[in-house]
Amino acid sequence: MTIDTTNLCSHLQKKLFEPVGIYYPIWQAMQNDEELTAVVRSRQLHIYRNGKKILVLAGKAQPKIIREDNLNELIKKII
Repeated sequence: MTIDTTNLCSHLQKKLFEPVGIYYPIWQAMQNDEELTAVVRSRQLHIYRNGKKILVLAGKAQPKIIREDNLNELIKKII
């Protein structure tokens, strides 16, 4: 999966793409799941499964869980 990071918050980039970042396990899980897609909107990362939004990650704000999903289990461990 590739994401256009030009409009992605710099704090979120560090949390998501660096191995020490708190969202890095989510990034790894996204790489191995064909049903997931992600879009950058308003400097946040919106994650979808089969076209339905499940999660919104922001740089400084808390993640927003939209729908129950197994990816959210990783978020619950972080929070």
